[in-house]
Amino acid sequence: MKIYTRTGDKGQTSLLGGQRVAKDSLRIEAYGTVDELNSHLGLMRDHANGTRDGLLVPIQEKLFSLGSRLASGSEEQAEKFKVPQLIDADISAMEAEMDRMDKELPEMRNFILPGGDLAASQAHVCRTVCRRAGRLVVTLAATEAVPEIVVRYLNRLSDLLFVLARHIAHVNGVADTPWKPRQ
Repeated sequence: MKIYTRTGDKGQTSLLGGQRVAKDSLRIEAYGTVDELNSHLGLMRDHANGTRDGLLVPIQEKLFSLGSRLASGSEEQAEKFKVPQLIDADISAMEAEMDRMDKELPEMRNFILPGGDLAASQAHVCRTVCRRAGRLVVTLAATEAVPEIVVRYLNRLSDLLFVLARHIAHVNGVADTPWKPRQ
C-alpha cells in the first residue's frame, strides 16, 4: 500500500469510517495535536535514553487510541472499528505514578521555569502540547460528541508530565529554577 493517496490534495481528509471533512476542522486539529503530543513523547523517551519507556510507551499507546476515537467522528464508528477505550483505571494509574514520583521531589514553593535537562525540558514541551490538545478537545466537545474521559485523560496527563519533568530533573541532579517575578 502506498503512503500517498492524493485524496487530500484539495484540503479534505477522511475520518475513520470514510466521512470527508476539511483538514482544518476542529476534530482534525484535536487529533492532530494528540498525534503531535505523541511524537514529542517519543522525543522525550529518546532524551531519557529509554529510562522512562515503561511509563511512556503505554501512554503513547493510549494516545493512539484516544486519537483514533477522535478520528472516528462518532462512538458508533469507534465501536464498529473496535477502537480501544480509555478507562478510569488509566487515569488512576497516572495519579498513582504522580504520587510515587512526588514523594521523591522537594516541596515546590514557587512556579518553576522549564529547563536544565533535555529530557525534563522535553517533558515540559509535552505538557504544553497536551494542554493545547485538551483545550481543543474541550472546544470540540462543546459542539460534537466526545467521551468525557478524553478530557479527563488529557488533563491528568498534563499534570503527570509536569511532575515527570521535575522528577527527571531531580534524578539527574538538576534543581528546579524558581520563577522570580519582578518586585
